[in-house]
Amino acid sequence: MSTSSRVIKNTGFLYAKMAITIFISLYVTRLILESLGESDFGVFKLVGGAIAMMGFLNTTLANATQRFMSYAEGEGVLEKKRKIFNVSFVLHVAIAFVTVILMLIALFPLFNGIFNIETDRVQAAKIIYFSLIFSTVLTIINVPYDAVMNAHENMLYYSIIGIFEALLRLGIAFICVHTTYDKLIVYGILMACVPLITLTIMKIYCHRHYEECVIAPRRYWDGSLVRNISSFFGWNFLTAISSLFSVQGIGIVLNNFFGTVLNAAQGIANDVNGCLSHFSGNMMKALNPVIVKRAGAGDLNAMNRATLAGCKFSVLLTMLFAIPLSIEMTYVLDLWLKDVPQWAVTFCTLQLTMTIITQMADSASTAVYAQGDIKHYAIWKSVMNASPVLLTWIAFQLGGSPEWLYIPMIVVWAAGGDVVIIYYAKQKCGLRVGEYLKQVLAPLIGTAVLMLAFGIIPLMLLQSTFLRVVITSISTTIGLLLAALLFAMTKEEKTQLVSMIRK
Repeated sequence: MSTSSRVIKNTGFLYAKMAITIFISLYVTRLILESLGESDFGVFKLVGGAIAMMGFLNTTLANATQRFMSYAEGEGVLEKKRKIFNVSFVLHVAIAFVTVILMLIALFPLFNGIFNIETDRVQAAKIIYFSLIFSTVLTIINVPYDAVMNAHENMLYYSIIGIFEALLRLGIAFICVHTTYDKLIVYGILMACVPLITLTIMKIYCHRHYEECVIAPRRYWDGSLVRNISSFFGWNFLTAISSLFSVQGIGIVLNNFFGTVLNAAQGIANDVNGCLSHFSGNMMKALNPVIVKRAGAGDLNAMNRATLAGCKFSVLLTMLFAIPLSIEMTYVLDLWLKDVPQWAVTFCTLQLTMTIITQMADSASTAVYAQGDIKHYAIWKSVMNASPVLLTWIAFQLGGSPEWLYIPMIVVWAAGGDVVIIYYAKQKCGLRVGEYLKQVLAPLIGTAVLMLAFGIIPLMLLQSTFLRVVITSISTTIGLLLAALLFAMTKEEKTQLVSMIRK
C-alpha cells in the first residue's frame, strides 16, 4: 500500500472514531456541568487541571518516544527497536516516580495559598488531586506502548479504544447525575479509573502483536542509546514542562484574580478546542510517523514535502469548523449548555484562534524532532511557552479584563512559537522559508479572510437561529473550497485530490 493511501486509510479510521466520540464528549460536558454546577465544575477544571495537564506533558513525552520508535521503524532493525522500547520503558518508570514526588511536594502550596477554593470544597478537591495523580502515573508508564502503536501506524486500534473510552466517560456522567454521594468526588475518582482500563488493554494488545514489545531491560540495555534518548528526553522535557507551566499557570492566575467561575469558562473553552482539535489531530497522528520514517530513511526532500502539506491541511481542517463556530459561538453555546458561564464565548473564540495559529507550524516541529538535535530549539521554544504566565499576571495586575488570559498566549506562545519552529526547521531540516510562506502561510491567511467574509454575510442579514448556523457553516465552507481551488492548493495537490475522490 502506498504512503498516501495508508495515510488516507488511517485518517479515515480516526475520523470515524471522531464522528462518534465528539458528540459523546459534548453531551458529557453538558451533563457534568449541569450535575456539578459552575462552581464545582470550575474546581474540577482547576484542581484536575494541575494533574490533567500532565496529559499534555505525557503527549510531549510520547512524541519523543515515537520519534525514536518511528525512526527505527524506518531503518527496519528489530534489535534496535527492542532496545529503544526497553530503554524508554525504564526511563518512563523513572519519570512517573519523579512526577509523583513533584506533585506531592506541590500539594501544600497549591492548597495553601495558590488555589482559590471555597473552604467546604477543599477536602473534595484534595481527593480529586490524589486520584488523578494515580491516573497520570499509569499514563506516563504507558507511553512506550503508545509509541509502538504509532510507529506501526495502527490507527484502527486508536479508533476502537477511543470509542470505548468515550462510552466509559458517558457512563460516568450518568452515574454523577444520579448518585447521592458528593458528585465532585465521584466524578474525580471514576475519571481517574478510565486510563487504568484503557491502558491495560493497550499493553495486552502490544505484547501479543508486536515483536519489539519484550520487557527485558538487562538483555536490551544499551548505554549509548540511553544517553541519546536521555538527552533528547531532557530537552523535550524542558519544552513540555514549560508548556505545562504556562497552560496551568495562566489558569491559576485567572483563578486568583477572578475565582472559580471563570475557570469554568476556561474549562468550556478547552473542551470545545479539544473536540475541534481532533479534526486536524487525527490527520497529524496518521502523518507524523511518515515524516519521522522519511527522516530515518534519509529522504529529507520527501520529509519536507510531507511537512508543508501537514502544516497547511491541518489548519484547513481546523478552520473548516472553527471559523463558522467562532462566528456563531453565542448561539451554539446557548444550545449546548443550559447555563453558559460568563466569558465562555470570548474564551472559546480566542482559544480557537490560538489553536489555528499554533497548527500552522505543527508538522514542522515534528520534522525538527525527527532529526534529533533539539537543544537550542528546546531552549527558545521553552522561553516562548513560559512567558505568557508573567505577561498575563502583569496584565491582570494593571487592571486588564479576562480576555488578557489569551492575548499573550496568542502573540507569544502561538505566533512566537511558530517563528522558532520554522527557523529551526530551516536550520536542521533544510526547510525553505520561502516555500513555507508561499505554500502554507499566505494561502492560509487568504483562506481565513475569504471564509470570514462569506460567514459574516448571514450574520448581517439573518436573526440568530439554528437555520442561520447552518447557512453560516455552508457559506464558510464555500469560501474554503473557493480558496482551495483558487490559491490554497497546488496543482499537484489538486490532481491527487481528484485521484482520491475517484478511488
